[in-house]
Amino acid sequence: MADKEDPPAAYRNVDFLTSPRARTLRILAEYLEPESRFRHYNVDDTIVIYGSARIVAREDAEKRIEDARAGKGDLTRAQQLLEMSRYYDATRELARRLTVWSKNLTHSDRRFVICSGGGPGIMEAANRGASDAKGHNVGLGITLPQEEGSNPFVSRELSFRFHYFFMRKFWFMYLAKAVIVMPGGFGTLDELFETLTLVQTGRVKKKMPIVLFGQEYWSKVLNLDALGHFGTIAPSDLDLFILTDSVDEAFEHLTQELEHYALDNPGPYL
Repeated sequence: MADKEDPPAAYRNVDFLTSPRARTLRILAEYLEPESRFRHYNVDDTIVIYGSARIVAREDAEKRIEDARAGKGDLTRAQQLLEMSRYYDATRELARRLTVWSKNLTHSDRRFVICSGGGPGIMEAANRGASDAKGHNVGLGITLPQEEGSNPFVSRELSFRFHYFFMRKFWFMYLAKAVIVMPGGFGTLDELFETLTLVQTGRVKKKMPIVLFGQEYWSKVLNLDALGHFGTIAPSDLDLFILTDSVDEAFEHLTQELEHYALDNPGPYL
């Protein structure tokens, strides 16, 4: 009679670890594993950049127009991509400038690391801008059927892959000291309103500047003034963020706020 194989140890039992009964362990892993890496690489403060995965760089948009004119694509869609590509370029430049500023904070041991969702589009632009400045940057990726892995500009040691959206959102907010929201779709709107809700309700106690970038886009997509008009938010809630089209204005606002509130007083997290 053949010897029976010993059963695997519980922590190596893949069938168990991927079962519904082990969900708590998987959730805990998505807290403890990122925590250990952030601690190892001394990442305590991030500048989070949200935005669409579908916005491409200008050079990519121009190539799609060339292809469309040659009969290899939709010209209207390609022209739309070219128009929206300005937000990719603005994201890249803003991330680069913020990373340079952070690296030059010689009077402080604090640093503010660019953090994105790790995917394509605006997320790629954010990591790319930080990479242009030779700075560490974070990619908090999520497993989705329609998206590929992390973009190539995420620092390898700070590239993460989450299964649970709520754990990914936790890590966005837990380390964030500032948030920039570029044009985006359902996911970006979800992230924007969760951020505003946490700040409005005081669940985020740290001072956290929020920038909505793209006045034309946001004025057409959202009518936040109407919330104040109908009394469903306080008029002062509209002061929780600034709306701008200017990389210069966004940079000045964020750095002034961070220098005033975050350099010497990291404050509580969530």
